[in-house]
Amino acid sequence: LSLLTNRMHEHLLSQDILHADETTLQVLREPGKSAEAQSYLWLYRTGRIGPPIVLYDYRPTRGGENPRNFLAGFAGYLHVDGYAGYHKVKDVTLIGCWAHARRKFDEALKALPPSDKPETVAHQGLQFCNQLFAIERELKDVTAEERYTIRMERSRPILDAYLAWLRQQRSRTLPKSALGQAIAYSMNQWDKLTAFLKDGRLEIDNNRSERAIKPFVIGRKNWLFANTPRGARASSIIYSVIETAKENGLNPFKYLMYLFEQLPQLPDPKDPEALDGLLPWSPSLPVTCRVFKS
Repeated sequence: LSLLTNRMHEHLLSQDILHADETTLQVLREPGKSAEAQSYLWLYRTGRIGPPIVLYDYRPTRGGENPRNFLAGFAGYLHVDGYAGYHKVKDVTLIGCWAHARRKFDEALKALPPSDKPETVAHQGLQFCNQLFAIERELKDVTAEERYTIRMERSRPILDAYLAWLRQQRSRTLPKSALGQAIAYSMNQWDKLTAFLKDGRLEIDNNRSERAIKPFVIGRKNWLFANTPRGARASSIIYSVIETAKENGLNPFKYLMYLFEQLPQLPDPKDPEALDGLLPWSPSLPVTCRVFKS
């Protein structure tokens, strides 16, 4: 299956817009680390444009050199959260996540007594975020050009007002409070949070990554850990094939059966054209691999 994931990786790097995220993974026999230490599974996937590709990459650390190396050769927009390690990725424009910004105010609001919530500063910050998301819901089915134009007309003024509000509230708020941290997050991430205005194909959040990493997170609650780095790498390859198959409307079991029948018959298993015919979005896949919804 690594033949396919390597080819999928090449297709991923040719896209204009990608999403990235990471989560913890325990590997018991990682050289130089205790069994209790955390390793990481990184996720990289395509956006709303291009074939759906979901790739997982196991690495022992959370260092920024991991996405830098995996995405070497990619030049475009990269949707991320607030983790500073993504700044090591070269030749990309980082796009911040408004879901994270909104979540900070939601957490600050939940920490308050119920009677105080409607009139609080945290509620005001939440409302700014909600206005932006409301516009995005309206733009769900429009073209990228229309989305860009409407964002400049409607979202840009909200962002300008929000920034002025942030500057005003920052001097009045305890920095280490939940509200202070929510305000600091938006201000520290401002360039990334406003970068979605650059292109109508971009998204306002990185929820696409969070949804894609969720199957692994749920699975981890059951199997708990990998025994060796080799096993962790094998898991990342299998997850990549299965989740990409699901994103492309395939039945994973029938698709795997087809792959295991066809891969041994390839004259040259490294021939890109031959591998492309087996990828989850290939039009030449048999209809038996596809899921039909009633």
